[in-house]
Amino acid sequence: MSNNKEKLFTEFQAPTTQEWLDKIQVDLKGADFNKKLVWRTNEGFNVQPFYRREDVLKLKTPESLPGEFPFVRGNKKNDNVWFVRQDIVADDAAAANAKALDILQKGVDSLGFRIPGEKVSAEFIETLLNDIECQCIEVNFQTCPTHTLELAEILKAYFEKKGYDKEKLVASIDFDPFCIMLMKGKDAEEMFKVGAQLVEALKDYPKFRCITVNSLALNNSGAYIVQELGYALAWGNEYLQLLTDAGVEPTLAASKIKFNMGVSENYFMELAKFRAARLLWAQIVKTYEPKCDCACKMIVNAVTSRYNQTLFDSYVNLLRSQSEAMSAALAGVHSMVVTPFDAPYEAPSDFSERIARNQQLLLKEESHLASVVDPGAGSYYIEHLTDSLANEGWKIFLKVEEEGGFLAAVKAGTVQDDINATNVKRHGDAAKRKEFLLGTNQFPNFTEKSEGKKPLACGCCCKEEAEAPIKTIKSTRLAADFEDLRIKTENAKTPVAFMLTIGNLAMRQARAQFSCNFLACAGYKVIDNLGFETVEEGVDAALKAGADIVVLCSSDDEYAEYAVPAFKYLDNRAMFVVAGAPACMDDLKAAGIENFVHVRCNVLETLKEYNAKLGI
Repeated sequence: MSNNKEKLFTEFQAPTTQEWLDKIQVDLKGADFNKKLVWRTNEGFNVQPFYRREDVLKLKTPESLPGEFPFVRGNKKNDNVWFVRQDIVADDAAAANAKALDILQKGVDSLGFRIPGEKVSAEFIETLLNDIECQCIEVNFQTCPTHTLELAEILKAYFEKKGYDKEKLVASIDFDPFCIMLMKGKDAEEMFKVGAQLVEALKDYPKFRCITVNSLALNNSGAYIVQELGYALAWGNEYLQLLTDAGVEPTLAASKIKFNMGVSENYFMELAKFRAARLLWAQIVKTYEPKCDCACKMIVNAVTSRYNQTLFDSYVNLLRSQSEAMSAALAGVHSMVVTPFDAPYEAPSDFSERIARNQQLLLKEESHLASVVDPGAGSYYIEHLTDSLANEGWKIFLKVEEEGGFLAAVKAGTVQDDINATNVKRHGDAAKRKEFLLGTNQFPNFTEKSEGKKPLACGCCCKEEAEAPIKTIKSTRLAADFEDLRIKTENAKTPVAFMLTIGNLAMRQARAQFSCNFLACAGYKVIDNLGFETVEEGVDAALKAGADIVVLCSSDDEYAEYAVPAFKYLDNRAMFVVAGAPACMDDLKAAGIENFVHVRCNVLETLKEYNAKLGI
């Protein structure tokens, strides 16, 4: 056996960072490096086009080990196994029990029961949990906050009756007055005193968590990743402070807090978010001087986002949620819920729920993502994202603390204002295609119909008050505006848009494709063509096809020749649109042409304007 320990590639000289930059600058041919290659994220920091070892040597995150404080690399040392969770609406105890027993045979090992407050009783729980071995799986419960303590006492009595090992039982109750304040505008401050009572009731169950940070609500309302991160930390810290002020020992208080966090489509950024969240939460808990570092572990249930889900082309939701699930799995979350693809428009079907379960099982059992602890560790890029998100998230946390804490910030409405502003911005970006939604504002399915599908209203059990005393977060899916437009179009006479392609072959094809995608976002029927010899021939063909809109598709140079004759020959028998923003646009406008579609258009507003002109 050779004793040669010479490292590979030693015959090659390693280029320096400056040499890489010099080479890139040559290839850019004078273009600005920062404008072309540096990504300015929504999270408030820049991402470079490449990273090297020297970039992470100054960071502390790579020095951490799995299962050790500050838990940036995860809470476990030996594997990355997470609970596959499915939530069940438990209006009927027997039906919910039957469903639970069924899905436990299909790969689920974590159940979430949503119980109406008026149904909470010992008999209901007996029926609901019949034949379910609760100490062999994870069980989670949600009910009306006013019935949470009652539910906790009933569950405790049930578990003691069954003789379950308190050390093994993994469970949670979703108690979160802050979520009610943020989303419903109700002053739930009086409920906070229940938190300490819940903790006291469940103190003998080390893995039974009963105080929840539902930052998922922020994610589903359009929050940027760093906003969810920063506010989740402030949210959790406020609960920790309230509990310790009520006399709860810090170790016990921290061990009762659980985070329900969302996962959006930004793959690597979401992976880094969970790593940064564990790092910062561990440091926050440490300041309360717990008895052991294990109290500093952040327990996260990740839920794939509803914010980017769509009603049209809904199977694309599977692609989004699969990417999101991978981010959460690789990040080492405690448990995960994959939101079914049909959630925007119906109560999830058996089929969609099966697919959602299998999405996790595919990652866990076939891709073996449960076998490797923190696979992203050491990646220069992921370590940089982790550090950058931690820095920016910490800034939000400190800002909230300067405002007097999360409770004060919620009462003042600053949290709500921040999330609402982001939601408005993101809807504006989607309208301009600065933020893409595949199948909605980009590359829609030309022939798809809603077939009666309508967006579901909020399914929350809490009734809204006429005038909420506290500002609320407005939660609207990113695709909602386009869906509303498309459904209105569908309910009217569907307009026909005809592509009058002429002149330069490459340009007319490119502009026809662009225009078809543009107009199909409103549900218009689009007719593309190979090309016409004259504009008169094209207009005649358009009118014969029953066109409501005629789109002239050619090159910028040729519009000066074709646009005005085509417009005049059409003679208001249909709407006339020019595809592009040619240099001669002012001349064309002077001739009476007023409709142009191009990359700088606000797609949504333009289509609303066209609908108005067409009487829709």
